[in-house]
Formats: sequence, structure tokens, C-alpha cells
Amino acid sequence: MPETMLAGLAAGGWRTLGFDTFRTGVMIHWVQPFEGDQPGVALLRYDAGAGVPRHRHMGLETIIVLDGTQSDEAGDYGPGSVVINKAGTEHSVWSEGGCVVLIHWDRPVKILQEEEE
Repeated sequence: MPETMLAGLAAGGWRTLGFDTFRTGVMIHWVQPFEGDQPGVALLRYDAGAGVPRHRHMGLETIIVLDGTQSDEAGDYGPGSVVINKAGTEHSVWSEGGCVVLIHWDRPVKILQEEEE
């Protein structure tokens, strides 16, 4: 039996979960927060037009789009898309119409754009 199980996420089960502010226009529901050297797993809910500035992946990131469309410099990813970002890669992320993604981070990302401002 899994330690954590969220039923029906792909069918909209995320709508009943509580979310906290992650960034302006982006909310987070931690499924498993980072603890020690353990990965983090969360749901991110983007408002229309919201995004995350350019950042570097310090470990593997895996994203499953549950609702809406998430975009980055490489393209647009609709429901059911699986996006893999390897350690060392960089990009920014946004959603023109809003979206919800399930995300697994091996390590927290390093925000780059804010360091340059």
C-alpha cells in the first residue's frame, strides 16, 4: 500500500485539494515536500498568464499535465503530456490559459532570472 495516494487526479480530483501560494499566479499543493535528500512531489496550479521565470534544474524533473496547457521555450504540453527535464537544463514555464501539473523534483530548482535583476 502506498504511503500517499490521491485518487482521481487525472479526472479532476485535484479540484478538492487545498493550495498555497508558490509564486505570483502559481499555487502549490505539496504531495510530498522535500525532506532531507528526498525528492519533492507537488501539484502546481497556474492561473491564466502565470509562469515561473527562467530556472536551472539541479536534478531530474518530471511533469504530467493534468489540465490545461503548460508551455516552455520548446513547446506547448496539453493534458496527458509527460515532460522530462534533465539536471542542468534551463527554461522558463508559463500557461496562457491556466493549467494544473503533477511535478516530481529530485532537487529544488535554482531560479536564475531573479538573480540577474
